Amino acid sequence: MHFPKSCLHFTQKLLAFHPKVACKNQKVACVYPKSCLQKSKSCLHLCVIRNFHANFTTKRINILYEDLGGTKMARPATKNDLVFAAGEQFGKLWKLMDTMSDEVQNETFSIEMAAIGKETHWGRDKNIRDILIHLYEWHQLLLNWVNTNQKGKPQPFLPSPYNWRTYPALNVEYWKKHQSTPLADAKTILHESHAQVMALIETFTNDELFSENALPWTGGAFLGAYCVSVTSSHYDWAMKKIKAHIKTRKK
Repeated sequence: MHFPKSCLHFTQKLLAFHPKVACKNQKVACVYPKSCLQKSKSCLHLCVIRNFHANFTTKRINILYEDLGGTKMARPATKNDLVFAAGEQFGKLWKLMDTMSDEVQNETFSIEMAAIGKETHWGRDKNIRDILIHLYEWHQLLLNWVNTNQKGKPQPFLPSPYNWRTYPALNVEYWKKHQSTPLADAKTILHESHAQVMALIETFTNDELFSENALPWTGGAFLGAYCVSVTSSHYDWAMKKIKAHIKTRKK
């Protein structure tokens, strides 16, 4: 399966999920063309190897790509790159907020924000607090999932009754849960959960994070891919939204 030349190719993202991917002359070819799924979104094409697991669908890999809206970040494919990217992007997120006054940080987003993209989060989040608690709750998903399975208690990543088709509804529940959470508290718990996730990552080896079938309870997916999604990629998504807030409020 070959991707159109006009598309953006994220070879590192593909490699993070499966090592047997070849890239040549801006074409990405899957070595398992008959068992491959292709999803196109905003000129972003991802090749998903169905051999991983019967339930490992494109939506499962792209869980945060809907939120990210096709970010151009290179996806870490090693533990060192993951730790560096997560720390760097988290620092950039805080530096961005530090450039804003308290008034701007607490402002309600403009009407224009909801029309920026088709992804549901553009209409869901109304302020920076909503963005930060979303990051926090997805940290909790990862932490609970890993810790529970490490104790020998099988548990899927998403809590029942949600699945990879209905997870946007889970995000709305998180949004409702935190409507009375002050921005200051959202910052505090996000700092704490980021530190917890980073500490969790350190407990795993590079092979456990990015080798195929290293951990039976991940369903064939790389644990590192989940960690990337809830850290560096998600922080990039948050910065994209905050920058959009800064831009639209000036109109």
